[in-house]
Amino acid sequence: MRGTRVTIIAGAAGALSACNAHQSTLAPFGADAADIRHLFLVMLAGAVVIAAGVALLMRHAVRAPEDRLTHHQGMRLVLWLGGVIPTVVLLGLLVWSLPYMKPRPLGPADLQIAIEGEQFWWRVTYRPPGAAAVESANEVRIPVGRTVAFRLTAADVVHSFWIPGLAGKMDMIPGRTNTLVVRADKAGRYRGQCAEFCGLSHALMALDVVAMEPAAFDAWLAAERRPATATGQGAALFAANGCNACHTIRRAGQAGAIGPDLTHFGSRQTLAAGILPMTTANVAGFIRHPEKTKPGVRMPAFPQLTHGEATAIARYLQGLQ
Repeated sequence: MRGTRVTIIAGAAGALSACNAHQSTLAPFGADAADIRHLFLVMLAGAVVIAAGVALLMRHAVRAPEDRLTHHQGMRLVLWLGGVIPTVVLLGLLVWSLPYMKPRPLGPADLQIAIEGEQFWWRVTYRPPGAAAVESANEVRIPVGRTVAFRLTAADVVHSFWIPGLAGKMDMIPGRTNTLVVRADKAGRYRGQCAEFCGLSHALMALDVVAMEPAAFDAWLAAERRPATATGQGAALFAANGCNACHTIRRAGQAGAIGPDLTHFGSRQTLAAGILPMTTANVAGFIRHPEKTKPGVRMPAFPQLTHGEATAIARYLQGLQ
């Protein structure tokens, strides 16, 4: 009895550990994820009913006396329960689910966001209609109630773009662009994840997702379009150590295109593609030894920097709002 109780508690704890509101298909903030949850719950209810029916039939078959059914009656039972009824049920579920598979329409005035998967981070480029593109990284912001098209591709290996609370997952394939059309219905901060094994730090390739009210999103995008400014010892150290060969900081004259755009780095809440909180200590540590946080990362280490120098660069980057 005690062993059974322990098993039940362990199973419940394991199930509850997967329950959260910021990365769950059962806590949707987008219309498509809400449809997926609805489909799941209906299919789950159907599966429970079928499983219960099979269990009752098995119980009846075990307890029934021998020769209760003739061969003809048994074959007819197999035909109906194993052929006709499952076919009708599955066909009905297919017809019922077809409207949910219809792609969301996309208009020329809708926002497009190009997202490119890299090892192990996300390059994000906003392309609003009639305006210049705005590049960012490792964070996606979308307006609530508006249709948004994600243009998905990859620079190196196959990745998979998945924001569980917003929509289903879609592969990111080098040399090919896939389109995922979504609409957020609830504001908040959520999380996405790469869902395709892409290297040593696949599990450490996350994504901050912020759904904003339309007016707030428009104001944010206008501010993001403007260059960020910050000065101090960290700015000189950033350039002296060649960081500008990989990273872009608009207005500061840094125009590297290999790594993430850092123009508004300080306005983000997490570091290293959603893995670490945005603190000075974490930024400085990642600059000196990024491989300790993300094995296999392509960013070179800078162990030659002193703690003070790395801290100065970190404070400079955090000042880029």
